[in-house]
Amino acid sequence: MPTPAHVPVLLDRVVALVAPALERPGSIMVDATLGLGGHTEAVLERCPQARVIGIDRDTHALERSRERLAPYAERVTFVHAVYDEIGEVLAEQGLDHVDGVLFDLGVSSMQLDVRERGFAYAEDAPLDMRMNDTTGPTAADVLNEYSVDELARILREYGEEKFARRIAEAVVRERAKEPFTRSGRLVELLYAAIPAPARRTGGHPAKRTFQALRIEVNDELSVLRRALPAAIDAVGVGGRVVVMSYHSLEDRMAKQAFTEVTRSDLPPELPFVPEGHEPPFRLLTRGAEKAPADEIAENPRAASVRVRAVERVAGGVR
Repeated sequence: MPTPAHVPVLLDRVVALVAPALERPGSIMVDATLGLGGHTEAVLERCPQARVIGIDRDTHALERSRERLAPYAERVTFVHAVYDEIGEVLAEQGLDHVDGVLFDLGVSSMQLDVRERGFAYAEDAPLDMRMNDTTGPTAADVLNEYSVDELARILREYGEEKFARRIAEAVVRERAKEPFTRSGRLVELLYAAIPAPARRTGGHPAKRTFQALRIEVNDELSVLRRALPAAIDAVGVGGRVVVMSYHSLEDRMAKQAFTEVTRSDLPPELPFVPEGHEPPFRLLTRGAEKAPADEIAENPRAASVRVRAVERVAGGVR
């Protein structure tokens, strides 16, 4: 049995959003952020006609999900890739479209739970934070090599940290004495740099800095900026795209991408939309849906989730 930390967020709602597109034989969903495979497992169980292409940049996640999804092995294709490579993945599979794409963004519970990955600020660990730990710079590299201005920018933009400049200056001052290698030392610095009144509100004082470093190390926002239009292009008529976001920057990007494809190009005062001018997608959610209070009580990770979904109604190739 999964531990509470491994319970997929908004499982029933997410399956309900994608299921109508997966009712015909041979229908295909791309799980663009496979993780431990919890959402995919539920889709395969409840949509027996469907198969799933599971994408993840984390080789450890692919290994774990392959074990979890072994009972459905004939209906799952596992792909080691980043989720902005949806178009390339489908081309390699000989597909020109699919019936659904799901994004469950942010850091996975498995990455948080493995101390050596350095994602969690609650334990002292190497400052890694790479979702694909086989390549690329680590969080330690960012802390030790970026200028004050660069560090302040990512803390402000990606972590929405009010004390970004103050923290960046402290990092640069301290790394001159000794390079940063472990999360415990960074957490100590953050406690010292953030004023006491601010530390008493808004959650753990390291939360925003760790989020910003993780986003920078994994280039998450640039990847998402490319991935959303790729997913929208990938679904045929009746196909659905569902995005689960965990902070405002991701949610804002999903909102903008979905607004663009659900808005008519005609003046809003027209009494009807002439044929051929209908927007290609319709919204399936009113605004961003949140988790109910009872789920948040059982699974705290659900507290920050925002879900948006669209369905293609025109302009596809199904």
